[in-house]
Amino acid sequence: MNNPWLLEIRLISQQEHFAQQQKLMNVLIIEDNQDIAASIYDYLESLGYTVDAAGDGVTGLHLAITKNYDVIILDLGLPGIDGIELCQRLRQDAHRTVPVIMLTARDTLDNKLEGFQSGTDDYLIKPFALKELAARVKVLSERARHATVSKLQVGDLCLDLETHEVSRAGKYISLNPTLFRLLAFLMQNPHRVIKREELEHAVWHENPPDSDALRTHLSNLRQMIDKPFGYSLIHTVRGFGYRLTDRYAED
Repeated sequence: MNNPWLLEIRLISQQEHFAQQQKLMNVLIIEDNQDIAASIYDYLESLGYTVDAAGDGVTGLHLAITKNYDVIILDLGLPGIDGIELCQRLRQDAHRTVPVIMLTARDTLDNKLEGFQSGTDDYLIKPFALKELAARVKVLSERARHATVSKLQVGDLCLDLETHEVSRAGKYISLNPTLFRLLAFLMQNPHRVIKREELEHAVWHENPPDSDALRTHLSNLRQMIDKPFGYSLIHTVRGFGYRLTDRYAED
């Protein structure tokens, strides 16, 4: 006979696990209609999502480039930069692959094709049900998470493991093989403090050079990916190691 108390405990455990998964999802809403934006914001937040919102295209593009999101909900008609141009710049200039759901009252085939050509992943016609929007957000996020990871991204820094291309804020950076391996390992372990020995093994395996080599390579890497930009991504944690993170980025 099944124990009802055990069944209840399992159910609570599953609900807590689901809630924890939901809290890991970060969503950006770019919508100039305050009522629509507030409704989406409140509904997604009630599901446990972490939500940011922007009321114009310029602010929305800045957030989309400088922060990491699982899904972006993008209105087509925006002041400053419209949704089509924003999505194009997000894909072509910033090389961001974050899934985008475009919201619009324009429902012709040409409108939809224009949205897809700009790089959007999904299209939802206004008015829409919040429950349907949330379902689409969940599907796109899960699809992106289960895709083979070849492109790494931390803040506005992007690295492609297949093409060996590196860019920050849309500007390409040329790295030699050693600096590329070093940066790739740091980006594969974002926000985590990594000990010197672990970094040396990742880059040189069983044949690490002298003790000053890593410090020299990190200094060269900082000159290329940090110094020309507004804030640093590579941080030294005294007595422990190194960390690559955008959590200390300037607002």
